[in-house]
Amino acid sequence: MASIEIANARKSYGAVHVLHGIDLAIADGEFIVLVGPSGCGKSTLLRMIAGLEDITSGDIRIGDDIVNDLQPRDRDIAMVFQSYALYPHMTVAQNMSYALTLRKTAKERIAESLAGVSEILGLNALLDRRPKALSGGQRQRVAMGRAIVRKPRAFLFDEPLSNLDARLREQMRTEIRKLHRRLNATSVYVTHDQIEAMTMADRIVAMHDGIIQQVGTPIEIYDHPANIFVASFIGSPAMNFLHGTCIKTDTTSAIRFADGHILPVAPRPGLYAGQEITLGARPEHVAIAAPETPGALPARVDLIEPMGLSTLIHVTLAGHELKIFTMDRPAFAIDSTIHIAFDIDKTHIFDRNSELRLPPVIKAPEETTKETSGANGT
Repeated sequence: MASIEIANARKSYGAVHVLHGIDLAIADGEFIVLVGPSGCGKSTLLRMIAGLEDITSGDIRIGDDIVNDLQPRDRDIAMVFQSYALYPHMTVAQNMSYALTLRKTAKERIAESLAGVSEILGLNALLDRRPKALSGGQRQRVAMGRAIVRKPRAFLFDEPLSNLDARLREQMRTEIRKLHRRLNATSVYVTHDQIEAMTMADRIVAMHDGIIQQVGTPIEIYDHPANIFVASFIGSPAMNFLHGTCIKTDTTSAIRFADGHILPVAPRPGLYAGQEITLGARPEHVAIAAPETPGALPARVDLIEPMGLSTLIHVTLAGHELKIFTMDRPAFAIDSTIHIAFDIDKTHIFDRNSELRLPPVIKAPEETTKETSGANGT
């Protein structure tokens, strides 16, 4: 396997600029997921790594080699496509071993590789079948097996689960992740599905408009989004957003909504009086509260979605539509008024103009220890 390094990579089609100076270092054996909406440039970046798209400027390095001018066959990578791309007239065994046959690999070596990979992927009973006799999930496993037998330096996945139904996608996510742990293979995986990104990645690369917005572990990106785009794209149900104006004194900060309601917020650097800000709160950080609860605000119930294990409540607060995630099974009437409270320590504040998140004050370890000791009465 090998590391992949992308330095100031740009891609243009004439006057249309698709990628704007991409810098990304992928460690040997790492599973990286490129995620973003359609048109963000994630598939173009993957195809540039594969050599299927020319690079306009910058460098792409696989291992110790700059591969800008190398043909795809000379880059020693394997790609798994959304469409499977299996030869319909060939059996599973022939499809999986085709690349080795083209390389004139010894028959004994082909048989050995095929036996090992088919065992890993659970394809032993299917080796004599043709693609038309396989399910979607089985075809995708064959496509992965065809890539694995080559033992490439890196694996590239271009939305490989998009053609599968929800249950099969869930199953294949698990299988791909287990396979990665077993092979310790450098992998770059493209998807628009943020659930796939969260459940599969060592690190997520969130992209928008041809620019990397944030790189981090799934939990880092979920808990500390860099800007409004990342906060809105990562997470299901999506983060709630409320617009307002900052009111501030020397010791307190709050946000005033358009309807006049005021919500205290945790102070942080860069927050000033009169600033137009956006409050972000994940649905699990909004709770149903008693009217007398400090900071509780009235909201109108719009919809209740029972989900079995949990319930999703849609409400309107200060002209904004919000979702509340709860493990309870409330029986509120539609259009009734309830009170909700925010977990202030877990809310986010974004500058409305830049859309960047304002990081909260991080307390020093000794300060936290003092507070904890005081609370325990020691």
